[in-house]
Amino acid sequence: MKKIKVMTIFGTRPEAIKMAPLVKELEKREQFESIVCVTAQHREMLDQVLELFKIKPDYDLNIMQQRQSLSGITTRVLEGLEEIFKKSQPDIVLVHGDTTTTFAGSLAAFYNQIKVGHVEAGLRSFNKYFPFPEEMNRKLTGAISDLHFAPTKTAKENLLREGVKQEDIFVTGNTVIDAMNTTVEKSYRFETEELNEINYKNKKVIMVTAHRRENWGEPLENICTALRRIAEDFEEVEIIYLVHLNPAVKEVAYKVLGDVPRVHLLPPLDTKETHNLMNKSYMVVTDSGGLQEEAPHLGKPVLVLRDVTERPEAVSAGTAKIIGTDKENVYQNIKNLLTDKEAYNKMANAINPYGDGKASERIADSILYYFGIYKKRPDEFNSF
Repeated sequence: MKKIKVMTIFGTRPEAIKMAPLVKELEKREQFESIVCVTAQHREMLDQVLELFKIKPDYDLNIMQQRQSLSGITTRVLEGLEEIFKKSQPDIVLVHGDTTTTFAGSLAAFYNQIKVGHVEAGLRSFNKYFPFPEEMNRKLTGAISDLHFAPTKTAKENLLREGVKQEDIFVTGNTVIDAMNTTVEKSYRFETEELNEINYKNKKVIMVTAHRRENWGEPLENICTALRRIAEDFEEVEIIYLVHLNPAVKEVAYKVLGDVPRVHLLPPLDTKETHNLMNKSYMVVTDSGGLQEEAPHLGKPVLVLRDVTERPEAVSAGTAKIIGTDKENVYQNIKNLLTDKEAYNKMANAINPYGDGKASERIADSILYYFGIYKKRPDEFNSF
């Protein structure tokens, strides 16, 4: 039997975390020839994930540049993939989520008349500038895609409203849950020694990430000001802010929080460190999309530093709350979870709506069904 050539394309750490278990699943199955292409839109952070999951790319575009623009990323991916497609001739290309690599990869495949499968399809904030450029990246990728691997029923309903055929949508759960089942360890010791010195049992550790483009400038200053006030008002709190390497984020974080006791400003951690820090934390405060999915799996309340989210399932389930970037609002919502045990427990014990650790299996089965190898359509993940 001729093997199905499946090329996975990704370029950032979040994509890599979520595509890694799928790559490993494809490698296990004799029906597939798995081809991995990375763009290295993020170089160092991507390499950490590749090393963790022992993935050796077949192709590496290595496009990252200092202070790179969106148009620059897009054009370098388009041009780089042109030659790779000619050499490898995949039957289908899989892209993930909402990055510029995702959009450019799907567009390059379309230009070469190659089928596209969109992993984590159907997420919508319904505002094209929030998050920017992610909302349009995923909508444009969806318009190009042939197969749509929606993580939840809500995502499927979004796609149906946009005219995607029901038979082209597969509800799979989110592959990040697959990844976390291999990365979180009960007695984990951090490679970052500063994290081993924190008393997680007796301190309330707040894990923070804040880096999205729409939060650059005044919103980020507001967030950092609120965090400073929390650290000053609550001695039992330790704040661990994983500061993105982008100067637009780093400069503000260090200006506002650099001299505050019990605030730890650390560079982004590798995937295993991040997941285990989340597991030991009291709560997560973030503008990240991925953490909104990961934290519920570990029973951690999530306060979302955005005005809208494309992941409403966690909000509906009660494990996440959108709090925006107004400094007083950020402060009061963090304070509430620190002081109101009932409010905390309500969020911490909410149901995780994002997966059961079998999303990669469902995606692989769905591809085999699409290409006629499996005759029975795979069962869907039963999200609410």
